[in-house]
Amino acid sequence: MTQNISRHETPVDEELVVRAPLLRESCDNEMIREPHQRRISPAMKFVLMVGLMSFFADFTYEGSRSIIGQYLRQLGSGPLTIGIVTGFGELLGYGLRLFSGRAADRTGMYWPIIICGYTMQMTVVPLLSLAKDWRLVALLSILERVGKATRNPPRDAMLSHAAKQMGYGWTFGVHEALDQFGALCGPLFVALSLTVGHQNYQLAFAALAVPAAIMLSLLTLARTLYPRPRDLDGNLASVQAHSLPRSFWVYLAAAAFVAAGFADFPIIAYQFQVSGTVSVALIPIFYGVASLASGIGSLVFGRMFDRIGIGVLIPLSLGTACYAPLVFFGSFLPSLLGTCLWGLGMGAHESIIPAVVAPMVAPDQRASAYGLFTGVYGVAWFIGSAVIGALLNVSLPAAAIFAVCTELIAIPLILIVRQLTVASTLPIATPI
Repeated sequence: MTQNISRHETPVDEELVVRAPLLRESCDNEMIREPHQRRISPAMKFVLMVGLMSFFADFTYEGSRSIIGQYLRQLGSGPLTIGIVTGFGELLGYGLRLFSGRAADRTGMYWPIIICGYTMQMTVVPLLSLAKDWRLVALLSILERVGKATRNPPRDAMLSHAAKQMGYGWTFGVHEALDQFGALCGPLFVALSLTVGHQNYQLAFAALAVPAAIMLSLLTLARTLYPRPRDLDGNLASVQAHSLPRSFWVYLAAAAFVAAGFADFPIIAYQFQVSGTVSVALIPIFYGVASLASGIGSLVFGRMFDRIGIGVLIPLSLGTACYAPLVFFGSFLPSLLGTCLWGLGMGAHESIIPAVVAPMVAPDQRASAYGLFTGVYGVAWFIGSAVIGALLNVSLPAAAIFAVCTELIAIPLILIVRQLTVASTLPIATPI
């Protein structure tokens, strides 16, 4: 009986013996190919390329912005003029995004609009080294903000196509982290230039031509390697819509309240100086720490968004609401903690905002949606900072209460967005 069973099984065993080496070779080849394919995907390469572009762009313009106020003062401008120039520049830097986003969607000329914006921005910064009249400096600084407003919405729309494969939170988190690290390195580079150049502002502006040239070279390379970033999105027809959904408008309101609660760092620095909590020499270090926290926060919360969705904004908003009492009333260490929370909240929201918006709207509407969203966000931030600054002259507790309350008002709106997106057929988080 045993012999019969063995005789019938023998052909099968021989077949397995013959096929085993082929199976092992096939498995080995898969093990060799699969890690390589997963390690560097075309989407990841594109995100890293755009992230490096943003690193050198922020390196350049944040470096210039760290000394533009001092330079205007050196050329004879007063505090009112400096405030008007910088405030108007920020207002244009956000408000004009509405028009650049719509133009990109209607014409389909995403790359030309991006190239125009980046070229304007990277060109005017080194030109500041040739300006010796405060009016020309003011004009160039405003044009730098116009350049940023021009290129941001179509750039984020192109990133959203790569984000579908990698996860929306992780994609924009990686991009925001590189962006913030550039914002950290730029002012440090300018500080070194001023030290070496004996406080020569024109030399510092001229030195920024180096990162500007690197950025424009990367822009040319990206345009050559990725002429159609839309091809990175495997299913452009997955979201079809003719108007922005209700969840978009509710989330826009939530983000506006969040932005209104964030004071501009110059206001925080002013309070540090008035109260004597932080020495003047350490205030730039605090800003650098905030930028570092912003970059780390964008990575951490971007990854968390991909795993648990928009609900991650609820504990984030609760935590960052604590920044105001800490920086306005705290001693040295609480002020440092509050600064970190401020930077953490800024970075996380800056990365999660485009991640939330992308799956809400159709691909052909994303640039317009980003332009509208960031435009409202910037105006709300401008208004909120103005209110906080005005309240500081009247009542310090009132300024802190305003900042905390506006942050907390966003939480029930975020809960509504969460319910709307769960109930709809549009996915709000991409599983990893």
